[in-house]
Amino acid sequence: MRYVMLITRIVLSCLFSIATLNARAATDEEMWQTLQKSAVAAHTLSYQGIFVCQSEQHSQSVRIKHLYNGQHEFAHNVVLDGTPREMLSQGGDLVIYNQKNERIVIGKRRGQNMFPAILPTNLDAIKASYSLRAGETERVADRQAQMLFLDPKDNLRYGYRFWIDSEYGLLLKSVMVNSQNKIMSSIAFNQLGLINNVNLDWFQPKIDTNKSYVMEDEMPVIIDNNASPHWILKELPAGYHKVDQMIRMVHGKSLPVTHLVFSDGLASVSLFIKPIKKGVKPRVGHSTVGNTSVHSSVAGALQVTALGEVPKATVAQIANAVVFVK
Repeated sequence: MRYVMLITRIVLSCLFSIATLNARAATDEEMWQTLQKSAVAAHTLSYQGIFVCQSEQHSQSVRIKHLYNGQHEFAHNVVLDGTPREMLSQGGDLVIYNQKNERIVIGKRRGQNMFPAILPTNLDAIKASYSLRAGETERVADRQAQMLFLDPKDNLRYGYRFWIDSEYGLLLKSVMVNSQNKIMSSIAFNQLGLINNVNLDWFQPKIDTNKSYVMEDEMPVIIDNNASPHWILKELPAGYHKVDQMIRMVHGKSLPVTHLVFSDGLASVSLFIKPIKKGVKPRVGHSTVGNTSVHSSVAGALQVTALGEVPKATVAQIANAVVFVK
């Protein structure tokens, strides 16, 4: 009888463990679905508000208005502190209006991920490099938000905390932390609301008729994914993949610079490769500018520089992955 009772307890214990594992797996899936919903909401909702970016001692407020009309995205960001600056984006095109020296300089840039649209809609790469766990429900911008922790699986990337609107699914707050759990930077709404008007009369910069407008000279950018005859890349840090490659001309420089971008789905690193000019001493070593790690090295006749908001081990490994080919 005791033997039968023992077997019964063992079986029940196993069944309970299996049920617990299944429940945990379902919870994990729900958390990833919440993050997926947030990634999509940033593009498909129409909203307006003010968010604050903080990094070390620097703080900046930005007013945003975002519209999705069922086919296209439109966004107008206005920096509210310091020198007036406005950004208009339509899809992947970004135009910046910046006041300089009694002029308004207009510049164009390639598409960038701007808050709250910092998450990719495909989370597969993030799942490979981060684990996800739930925190408490907290209040952000006078709204209920589910807190999620995105923890790195290694020391090659920082961790993130996300606060996601319980009703809209929109990302309300994002915090980046290092391995010591120190906050590196944060971005958070302090005002937010949905908009229903599809009129685009707001999708234009504020015009100052007393200033002259000039188009900032854009140096040529050539998209080029061809293999170089002068260098190759050896092993990259785990989880990082090349997402862009181009050749740039730089003001004041006679030789072109190859610019590559690597990402793990969330963090990104830029790699610059250029010939070392005769008589110019190359840069070697590591430095930190704010939250950005910079690593410079030499590969044969090439100056290599990697930079990004990632740990210094990551930029060092990416810079040292360049091998010169004679």
